[in-house]
Amino acid sequence: MSICDQEGLQKALTPVADALMQILASVTPITHIETIPLNKAYGRILASAAVSPMNVPPEDNSAMDGYAIGELGYREYTCVGEAFAGHPYQGTVKPDECIRIMTGAPVPSDCSLVEMQENATVVGNVVTFTETLKAGSNIRRAGEDIALGSHVLTAGRRLTPSDCGLLASIGLAQVEVKTPIKVALFTTGDELIAPGTALKAGQIYESNSYVLTPILQKLGAELIVLPAVEDNENSIKKALHDASEKADIVITCGGVSVGDADYTRKAVEALGQLELWKLAMKPGKPLAFGRIINCLFLGLPGNPVSALVTLHQVGLPLLRKLSGEQVTPNIRLSATTTEILRKRPGRADYQRGIASVNSPGQLEVRSTGLQGSGILTSVSQANCFIVLEQERGRVEIGETVMVEMFDEWLK
Repeated sequence: MSICDQEGLQKALTPVADALMQILASVTPITHIETIPLNKAYGRILASAAVSPMNVPPEDNSAMDGYAIGELGYREYTCVGEAFAGHPYQGTVKPDECIRIMTGAPVPSDCSLVEMQENATVVGNVVTFTETLKAGSNIRRAGEDIALGSHVLTAGRRLTPSDCGLLASIGLAQVEVKTPIKVALFTTGDELIAPGTALKAGQIYESNSYVLTPILQKLGAELIVLPAVEDNENSIKKALHDASEKADIVITCGGVSVGDADYTRKAVEALGQLELWKLAMKPGKPLAFGRIINCLFLGLPGNPVSALVTLHQVGLPLLRKLSGEQVTPNIRLSATTTEILRKRPGRADYQRGIASVNSPGQLEVRSTGLQGSGILTSVSQANCFIVLEQERGRVEIGETVMVEMFDEWLK
């Protein structure tokens, strides 16, 4: 490819970051919310900031097993009681007195410190200490973890297991979350048939929905999967119209390039508005985004690897923003290549790779082999994307590249 050809290709293609920025700028998050039990909240999107109605811990408590001491300045202390987590000491503690206390037990208000039991010598009910005592030591203060009225989680957060535990720790039994978005998904192509059916000449099994559906299910979307639609404009138009009445967004695979048999683009334009990009991305150059009546539309490429990569890199940020989630960039790490990676300048390349840590403790990466847009084994054998910049060419052994480890959406 000549320099002029490369420059012409780069001008004709939209960089992935630019396309994503334009798409996200046109998406308004859903506003509907619902209140659900906390034990059902994992993976849901928090609708508003979680504000603590209490201090955590709720009162001063002991950080270890030992003795809670009245005041400093005495050579020996009389032990007058004991305290356990859930069973506080009910009496008073004079300056020259102490109580036996266990980890997590409330510290009486008239005690100034806790000393660990290993530093204590006990004779009868008289306790002396072998180390210098320090006021305030070994006491976890009320509100030390979470203060009353503080924001513990922000709106738009997808709740993790630890988040759910955090909300439980401040006494919340219910939580307000965004309602799941409704996603309609179908593929187009006369050559596609369902798995389990005998193949005829020219047919292939429809696999895109099996690749994309698990990702959309992990997203928590209410999923409407439609049968594959034959390649004619009227059939696709009807499928799009029917799907748009049920969903917040319609996602299709195939038919969004400029070929004579690519009818999805024409059908969308007849029903609504469409912006069509040729992404500077490999795999996954054709991508369509627009609206059908009151519904968003995302058209993915027809090849399964292209559809997967495009959904992951562009579709997921779109869907997550639509869901009301805070969207953050994917994490990329530097790695050293252990083999030559073939590439031409002009498109960002998301090659499928296997990353590992070598004996010196450095991250290295190799390709899974053939990288064609229809080769699903390149993904199933991988644990990362090797992200090669748009202007980059062939990569030699030992060069540094960026990798994106497969995240929760691809595992």
